[in-house]
Amino acid sequence: MSLHQFDTHSAAETKRAGERLALLLKPGDVITLEGDLGAGKTAFAQGIATGLGVKRNVNSPTYTIIKEYEGELPFYHMDVYRLEDSDENIGFEEYFHGEGISVVEWARFIDEFLPAKRLDIKLTHLDDHTRRLEFFPKGLHYESITAEITS
Repeated sequence: MSLHQFDTHSAAETKRAGERLALLLKPGDVITLEGDLGAGKTAFAQGIATGLGVKRNVNSPTYTIIKEYEGELPFYHMDVYRLEDSDENIGFEEYFHGEGISVVEWARFIDEFLPAKRLDIKLTHLDDHTRRLEFFPKGLHYESITAEITS
């Protein structure tokens, strides 16, 4: 599997990359986002939400774990950072195998609950304005999406 990546040079550009990705997603798709604080995970998730037609303000669900939004498809935004060192399953399968799009920040903390087929994205903070987005598709559908968005 080859690595696909590109850089963005502002928060707005990171958000637009999420919007472009949203246009390629289908019900039940799972996107994971990894990266340090300030790497752009929430901006990218906001872009996906915008691309799905979500009208409400999307922010990090750090304290609630999961926030649900209505758009053209349901949008499930998860921040599972607070589940580090926990084996608690809070119904992830219902989201991952449902009719919406699931975006999971800090997904490594719930690796055992993630579906095998998904799109893992790593965001790296390169400098004050630049973020690197690296795409790791798991499954043919996600390989196709990755090829389209990184071409």
